[in-house]
Amino acid sequence: MFKQRKSFEELVKENKQALLKDKKAIEKIEERIEKRHEVIKLT
Repeated sequence: MFKQRKSFEELVKENKQALLKDKKAIEKIEERIEKRHEVIKLT
């Protein structure tokens, strides 16, 4: 069984969505790191 080939536009759209998820994940990690540094500075 062969998967139906996706159009270029569909692939681009999926790729963009994946990148946005990654970007949000990275931002969350950066926020955690910043909070950790603030705690270290306070002590």
